[in-house]
Amino acid sequence: MERRTFLKVIGGVSAMAICSCKGSVDAAQTRGTGNPPASGGQAPVFLAGIKRGVSEEAMKSAVRAAAEAATDFSWLSKGAAVFIKPALNSGNPYPATTSPIAIAAMVELLKQKGAGRVIVGDMSGIQHIKLSPNGATGSSRRLMESCGMARIVQQAGAEVHFFEEAGWGAFYEDSPVAGSHWKSGLMTPNILKEVEHIILMPRCGRHVLAGSSLGLKAAVGYWRTDTRLEYHRDASTFQEKTAEGNTVETLRNKQRLVLSAADKILTTFGPDNGHVYQPETGLAIASESVVAHDMVSLAWLLQNRSKIPPSEKDCWFKDPYDSQLIVNFVNKYYIVRKLGGWGSAFASEKLYRKDINTIWDDRVLNRAYQVLGGKPKVILQAANDAVPEDLRNRINEMVT
Repeated sequence: MERRTFLKVIGGVSAMAICSCKGSVDAAQTRGTGNPPASGGQAPVFLAGIKRGVSEEAMKSAVRAAAEAATDFSWLSKGAAVFIKPALNSGNPYPATTSPIAIAAMVELLKQKGAGRVIVGDMSGIQHIKLSPNGATGSSRRLMESCGMARIVQQAGAEVHFFEEAGWGAFYEDSPVAGSHWKSGLMTPNILKEVEHIILMPRCGRHVLAGSSLGLKAAVGYWRTDTRLEYHRDASTFQEKTAEGNTVETLRNKQRLVLSAADKILTTFGPDNGHVYQPETGLAIASESVVAHDMVSLAWLLQNRSKIPPSEKDCWFKDPYDSQLIVNFVNKYYIVRKLGGWGSAFASEKLYRKDINTIWDDRVLNRAYQVLGGKPKVILQAANDAVPEDLRNRINEMVT
């Protein structure tokens, strides 16, 4: 959400927010985590260091190193089609959206490995795009052009694709795991039927409603408006449905790699704006496991949030996720209303925020452990020689 729009939306509740910058703790904040998850198997996560101020080619080299360490690409047959899913929630540049240079590096690597079609696509959020049976308002294509992604990825040899341009009927129903909190199947774009493989390329950032926007959260970009409406309207299980959305058959069968460029981190607000922090050594984070990837990516977000000035994160208009009042108000009266109208807004459930001080506090990850094979034992490995040992040790402590 744009800060300007956000401030207008919450104007009616600003006085209450100022009185209570930190939302009151509600017992329901911790709902949905259930029993401790079973332990899963080992899940390697590879880190490539990216020094601040490096050249575009050095950035690409780090991305390639992380990708080639994380997978041997044996799944990629000559001529196969690959879909790259970025985070294109707005028209703002990286790190509000996925790094175009990182995507270009992945496109070039896939072409070198023998891929045929490489398609980069997404559908932006309701603040910019609304798809209905009667057509679409807004344009993900214009947003991709605005943030600089379209030109760079096309120069690298990829196609671009925008789900709303294919229309309401260009989606199919894909079902999440049994026992999920979803009432209906998830309406998923037909383009995913045309590809053999999917690579997810999120970014590392804060999110005004979810606390963070990493790999698991990026699945929302696939969903048609009616699926997004259920997601936001039935908000008491918003975090659990985020994880469960990654259990649909298409993603379980086709997603091969998750890779984030994270040399710049959106440490507050999110997903469209916030305080950008660039550490001396950034990271490319890659894993075949979206859960293990997100454990490390969230640890990296938390580590970098700890380094920004308190003035950037200590009140609602700088970091509104900290206010229960704001989180619920924005979801109900801005997001749900735009998706489904005032009737849906009045009928929507409360969205409960939860402090995320460690990765173990995150409801999305806690549900992911339950539905995506258990809590993995993360094995951190360096993919190049630019990862300081103390940095790797700090992250390892946070995910162990």
